[in-house]
Amino acid sequence: MTDQVKHGFVEVNGVRLHIAEQGEGPLVLLLHGFPESWYSWRHQFGPLADAGYRVVAPDQRGYGRSDRPEAVESYTLPHLVGDVVALIRALGAEDAVLVGHDMGGPVAWLTAVMRPDLVRGVAGLSTPPAIPAGLSPTALSRETYGDGFYQLYFQQPGRADAELAADPAASLRSILAGGSGDRPGEPRPWVIPDGASLLDLLGRPRELPGWLTEEDLAVFVEDYSVHGAHAFTGPLNWYRNIDRNHELLAALRGLGVPVPALYIVGERDMVTTLRGVDRLRAALPQIAPALHAQLTLPGCGHWTQQERPAEVNEALLDFLAHLGK
Repeated sequence: MTDQVKHGFVEVNGVRLHIAEQGEGPLVLLLHGFPESWYSWRHQFGPLADAGYRVVAPDQRGYGRSDRPEAVESYTLPHLVGDVVALIRALGAEDAVLVGHDMGGPVAWLTAVMRPDLVRGVAGLSTPPAIPAGLSPTALSRETYGDGFYQLYFQQPGRADAELAADPAASLRSILAGGSGDRPGEPRPWVIPDGASLLDLLGRPRELPGWLTEEDLAVFVEDYSVHGAHAFTGPLNWYRNIDRNHELLAALRGLGVPVPALYIVGERDMVTTLRGVDRLRAALPQIAPALHAQLTLPGCGHWTQQERPAEVNEALLDFLAHLGK
């Protein structure tokens, strides 16, 4: 499935990023979320490359085989947008179409807002555009969900890092299965009871959902093993900049997405249950006046492009055709 994907490293803003690449043509950058890597786009490389595009998926800073800066404040959205801008240039492209999933969504949306000269179009999977900072301030989350909300749980230095890194295979299995559309019961916000861990909340499944094989899981585990005991620290540091992002990006509040846009979300995605997401989805035509389409995939959970690759690829190819070459 990914045997034609080439791997390499690119230096951006003093950080070495691992990239996976296939195809030639206009650049399409695929930006993964948490806790994923370049491999979350395994089903997109071939179809997009075959259609005449150069498809590049980085391990974003702190993830997988890419560098993991030590300082928590090195993971702000301005840093992450800066990585995308520098990556487009390092790849020798004049511009790119950005596709972001989960935490990669705010990076994609914000890059389109801040650098529309470099972004021909932007697609968000799971996470709608919430300008400026992507996620709600921690005080609002605490008021809504209490201290057990997973984004607040992630704020505690070292705690989630150690729990998740103790057994990366078990952690990734739990989170990927826990966010799947196949999970029994209705999706709901992830709120961790007192004295419990995220894995206690999500469970420890013996069997993987049908869209994820043991071989797939092994690739993710190998990617995360690069940073050993700090396997999850870089990714968690993204969440530890939620309030800092709101401060740094306050000047962008009220701006819309000025380039052509696509939004895809799973019907059973936990994100759809979060406060304010229903209003963002309803306001998408106003937030993104050049919105091409807004799609809801029946039965699909959080891992959009992995759970429903055929539907996602069809929508992406339609969007890319709409943009032209």
